[in-house]
Amino acid sequence: MTPADLSPCVVRAVRCAVADGELPEEGVVPQRVVVERTRPGGVGEYATPVAFQVAKAAGLPPREVADVLARRLAAEPGIERVEVTGAGFLNFVLPAPSAPAVVLGATLADETAPADQTAPADGTGLGLRERVVRRSVLRLVCAQGGSERDLPEVLPVAPLAKRDSDVVARYGAEAAHWRMLAVPARETPVFSEGLLLQGEGNEFFRVRYAHARSRALLRNAEQLGFHPERGDVSDAPALLRALADYPLALEAAAHHRAPERLTRHLVELADALLDFQYRVLPQGDEKPSAAHRARLALAEAAGTVLAGGLALLGIDAPERL
Repeated sequence: MTPADLSPCVVRAVRCAVADGELPEEGVVPQRVVVERTRPGGVGEYATPVAFQVAKAAGLPPREVADVLARRLAAEPGIERVEVTGAGFLNFVLPAPSAPAVVLGATLADETAPADQTAPADGTGLGLRERVVRRSVLRLVCAQGGSERDLPEVLPVAPLAKRDSDVVARYGAEAAHWRMLAVPARETPVFSEGLLLQGEGNEFFRVRYAHARSRALLRNAEQLGFHPERGDVSDAPALLRALADYPLALEAAAHHRAPERLTRHLVELADALLDFQYRVLPQGDEKPSAAHRARLALAEAAGTVLAGGLALLGIDAPERL
């Protein structure tokens, strides 16, 4: 069971509960359930408010619906624990993600990513941010199987401050677009010279640098005569979790029309990769081993995901930086 498997698993639990008479037929079986990482201080690792959606149509208390679903989901292979909190939130604990599974998931995500059909956002002035945000939201929605018909005619986007009408000229299109998307759409982004710095204090730089490092590791490994191979990796829990949670981040960003959720996840993934990179290649007289090949495959997968995430934001992922 991966985090991405939780949504269809919950939908199946609702459908079976209705079919078995545990929930009334009037209850709505959702086509898709949004499962998100539990917020700090919450219970478990992942959570969903699906019981509230089902309870409203069924005319039942959300807690009662959640209890029914929790009993079913607790019996699912791959779910370690299910707990109901509050008025009816379902909370989950899953086993630690495995490296072969997340590497395969990254490969499949890259193969099935939709081509970008949107034109680049250009121009200046108060309409620029609205265009940047809308095009990124459209890419996210299309990546989840939707289309432009699923977008509202108007997205509530705060325009740039008048003093920032020339941000593309000052900072470059991609850095300016990152800053516009990294802030919730209803808030006005603040720009600073930090966007131009190539250092750890610049999140935009860290994300693209992490992608470039993943590609450099592949080049260096080729010079040493070995290539990535899927295998177990036991010393990268943060990177494994960030990769496993990427599909959830995409789904939440599309569902909430919130590209900033994707930017936050890319920063988390990039930081995990930058911390892990020093354990990928052999050191000194060490010979390449199966562990090195597995770590290299994990680093390659992280780079693939970073490139795909940046593309959904309309930003390039350079091979060298």
